[in-house]
Amino acid sequence: MSALQFIVEMMLLLASVGFIIGLRMLGSPTSARMGNAIGALGMLVAVIMSFVLARPSSEYAGLLVAILLGSLVGIYAARKVEMTAMPQLVAAFNGVGGAASVLVAVCEMMRLAQSPSLEVSPIFICTAWFSAVVGAVTFTGSMCAYGKLEGWISSRAVLFCGQRIVSGLIFLSLLAGLLLMFQEPLNTNLFWTITIVSAIFGVLLVLPIGGADMPVVISLLNSYSGLAAMAAGFVVDSKLLIIAGALVGASGIILTRLMCTAMNRSLMNVVFGAFGSSVIAQQNADEKPLREFTSMDAAMLLHDASRVIFVPGYGLAVSQAQHNIRDLANALKESGVDIRYAVHPVAGRMPGHMNVLLAEADIPYEELKDLEEVNGEFENTDVAVIIGANDVVNPSARSDKSSPLYGMPILNADKARSVIVLKRGRGTGFAGVENPLFSLERSGVVFGDAKKSLSAILNDLKHL
Repeated sequence: MSALQFIVEMMLLLASVGFIIGLRMLGSPTSARMGNAIGALGMLVAVIMSFVLARPSSEYAGLLVAILLGSLVGIYAARKVEMTAMPQLVAAFNGVGGAASVLVAVCEMMRLAQSPSLEVSPIFICTAWFSAVVGAVTFTGSMCAYGKLEGWISSRAVLFCGQRIVSGLIFLSLLAGLLLMFQEPLNTNLFWTITIVSAIFGVLLVLPIGGADMPVVISLLNSYSGLAAMAAGFVVDSKLLIIAGALVGASGIILTRLMCTAMNRSLMNVVFGAFGSSVIAQQNADEKPLREFTSMDAAMLLHDASRVIFVPGYGLAVSQAQHNIRDLANALKESGVDIRYAVHPVAGRMPGHMNVLLAEADIPYEELKDLEEVNGEFENTDVAVIIGANDVVNPSARSDKSSPLYGMPILNADKARSVIVLKRGRGTGFAGVENPLFSLERSGVVFGDAKKSLSAILNDLKHL
């Protein structure tokens, strides 16, 4: 090994260590920013080493163009994409990662096909097949998830007659393709066919999944992108890519498992795309009346409270009202009110989304309570303030077997003595089902943008 090769290997090892340390530090809000920086530095080192390894030097121009384009996209995403669009951005990034793995496998297969007499190992065949299949599924599945989150595709489960049978046959055909690859390992037409069929399979896996289950799907696709990258690392013999892909794949699987617990779904249901398709919500023909509150009504109720729990949801994220909820909470704390924030694991449509929003407003982390911590406190709470949340507080998840939310652990906001609901309009949540909590006698609804409603309530509170 030359001195240059030794230096490159050591730098790549340091980059791998940086990925591990960065991922570990992301587990705490206090160290997450530094962890992100360490991970980014590790990736920078990996990119620079790609320059060093590039042979011939004529490849430098292509690498520079790729780095420039990627950097511009990253800068744009960091500066322009709103927190409310973060789930879509993660879905898009997952898809791009999957597509990159497919391209790596395809390019390596086409390169080797130029020497038809070359013998390839069974490991290469399996990893190339895996990279193409999982990468293509990740790409099209992520794009489908993006469409559901963005509203381009119905958030409801999209089904057609015999869909499960078709999906099963496609899966068997992909396994048959692997067997054929052992017979003709460098058949590029076969490899392209497998890739295209896998892309179709990705769409069929995500379409039957209802919108309420999208957080689980996003975390699962994130894991898929890591596994595809890991397989691509075996294809091109890149230790760094194997390590990075394994980290993403493993962390994604762990997160998926946690999300499945939060949504009360089994991992097998997620993998085979069956959940969310077996039941259809029963909509009431007669819409139940809602008791409408003014901002003064809400302010008076909060003024007389001694314990208040805020339940933030996607509506808060849409209106960027995290600073307003902090201001209202601070005003109540000055009056001696005990404040808590109940954060459901899937509040905001993706894991950790709401925690990041609230941390952005410098809300004390110790006031953020997860579902297990806070659910027992609602019975002793004077007022539960629901801000743009719907599905995560829907009591039908406990009792209505016809609801797609049935069985999902929810926040027990309906057990509070009084409930104030801040809603943009009379529409349903992302799952498309009515929430009976909003029509209870002890519930009142303040209609309007969350930011404006919170500001109005705070202003009225100051005059009491």
